[in-house]
Amino acid sequence: MRGGWGPVLALSKRSVVNTIRQPQFVIPSLFFPLFFAALNVASFNKSIGLPGFPKVDSFLDFMLAATVVQGVLFGATGGGNDMAVDIQDGFFDRLVASPVPRWSILVGRLGGAAALGAAQATLFTGIMVLFGASIKGGIPSFLAIVVVSVVLAVAIGGFAVALALRSGSAEAVQASFPIFFISLFLSSAFFPRQLMHGWFKTAATYNPISWMVEGLRNLVIRGFDLGQVGRALAVSGGLGVVSITLASLALRSRVRSA
Repeated sequence: MRGGWGPVLALSKRSVVNTIRQPQFVIPSLFFPLFFAALNVASFNKSIGLPGFPKVDSFLDFMLAATVVQGVLFGATGGGNDMAVDIQDGFFDRLVASPVPRWSILVGRLGGAAALGAAQATLFTGIMVLFGASIKGGIPSFLAIVVVSVVLAVAIGGFAVALALRSGSAEAVQASFPIFFISLFLSSAFFPRQLMHGWFKTAATYNPISWMVEGLRNLVIRGFDLGQVGRALAVSGGLGVVSITLASLALRSRVRSA
């Protein structure tokens, strides 16, 4: 048990249950992306006829990938908030004193973020298809979107958990939300780069979120393409490597001081 996956599964289950029991954190990450998608479709649906706009049947097709990424970015920070609460309540200290592997504390928490990311991707895709969106790549593209969402959830969750371990404060984790919010809006998530101008186009061009969203979007509006899957996975996976490294270092520092 000490070296096995039992503690990881138990802690992941606890993370998922905690998420379900805190609708004040889950509902916004489900409601606002869908609300924003509906608002954008109502406002910009006629823009699909502009020269240079990607060929889509409706603005829903264009927005699907952005809605999934937006929801995952919002929801994944919840794992960091829960970690901070565990530190404040003393549960983290009890985990450290128990015989569970130290890495299982981190992996278990990120497991909950991964489960939420998969659920969000499935829910958003299902709702938008119900309202008329179409995925040219079919089931393979849908599965790729779910996989990328899971990896992205782990990556963003890693940053949030690292901050929680460093600060021990739920307020500090919540204060990081605007960073992810701004990075999304300084990308091509909600409008094509071909129609941008000036500094905003430059920011979107060099924003890794743009590369990931555009990779997923091409799976929706053009068809399944391993190159586009690799592009989206490379960005989310790269972020994951950085965030998990930071979270591991923060965990080691927190354990030493516990």
